[in-house]
Amino acid sequence: MIRVVVADDQALLRGSFRALVESEPDLAVVGEAATGFEAVEVTLRERPDVVLMDVRMPRMDGIEATRRIAGVAKVLIVTMFDLDAHVYDGLRAGASGFLLKDTPPADLLTGIRTVAAGESLLAPTVTRRLIEEYVRGRSPGVSLEGVTEREREVLLLVARGLANSEIAAHLHLSLATVKTHIGRLLSKLRARDRAQLVIAAYESGLVIVSPK
Repeated sequence: MIRVVVADDQALLRGSFRALVESEPDLAVVGEAATGFEAVEVTLRERPDVVLMDVRMPRMDGIEATRRIAGVAKVLIVTMFDLDAHVYDGLRAGASGFLLKDTPPADLLTGIRTVAAGESLLAPTVTRRLIEEYVRGRSPGVSLEGVTEREREVLLLVARGLANSEIAAHLHLSLATVKTHIGRLLSKLRARDRAQLVIAAYESGLVIVSPK
C-alpha cells in the first residue's frame, strides 16, 4: 500500500485528489494539509510514502515544506504552471518531480506510483525548458571536481532524459555499470535523486544553455 498525504490550500482540490487516490486499491490517503506548516506536521507524524505538494500555501510555502520533509517522504509538486521559478526551487529543495494540476487523472496516479518507487517524475522537454529558464546567464554554481570523464558522460545523458537502459546502450555499458555510475554521482554531488542530478548537470555548466 502506497501511503499519500495531500497538501493544497484549496479544500475542493484536496477532496478531489483524495477521492481519486482512494479509488485505487494500492493507494491510501493518510493525511491532508491546507498549509505548508500542516504539510510538515502531518508528514512527520504519518511518515507517508508520497506527498502531493502545492507550491503556494499560507503559513509556509510548499518549497520550504519540501525542504523540511524531503528526507522523510517523496515529494511530488503539483502546480498550475510548468515554467514557474517556484517549481525550480522545489526541485532544488528535494522534490522528486512535478505535475500540472490539469494532468489527466491516470497520469497523476502513475506519477504517485513512479515517485513512490524511487524514480523521478520529470518530463524531459518541460524540465529542460524549466531549468534553462533559471540558469541562463548565471555562472556555474555546482562543481564537478572529482567526477570522472565517464561519470560526466552518464550525467549528461541523465540530463537529456535518458533512462538507465538507454544510457547503457548509448555508452555500450552494462545496466549494472550505469547504475553504479549513477550511485557514485549521487554521492559525489550530494544529490537525493535523479531530479537533482539533472539540475546539477545544468548548474555545473556541463549542459550549455544558449542565451535567448
